[in-house]
Amino acid sequence: MSTMKIKKGDTVKVIAGKDKDKEGKVISVNIKNSTAIVEGINKVTKHSKPSAANQAGGIIEKEAPIDLSNVMYVHKGKATRIGFKIEGDKKVRVAKSTGEAID
Repeated sequence: MSTMKIKKGDTVKVIAGKDKDKEGKVISVNIKNSTAIVEGINKVTKHSKPSAANQAGGIIEKEAPIDLSNVMYVHKGKATRIGFKIEGDKKVRVAKSTGEAID
């Protein structure tokens, strides 16, 4: 499997769907399904029964996974594509708009 362009902790902008143009921080990435859970994006309601962890039960609002094709990395306030460059013996992510290394 190739290296993922979006990682946990990145700030991303949604480019398609019901939350278009919203920004958020990536909470987790699922490489197998190529989805990510983004803070405050793609909120869904879940009905839960009362349990030991949640005494009251009821309706809980939580983030659902969003496809990685629907998000773009935000670099210096602008959404940009990501590429890779070999620097020395390391492979680093590079913002396509500026050519700067991300990490």
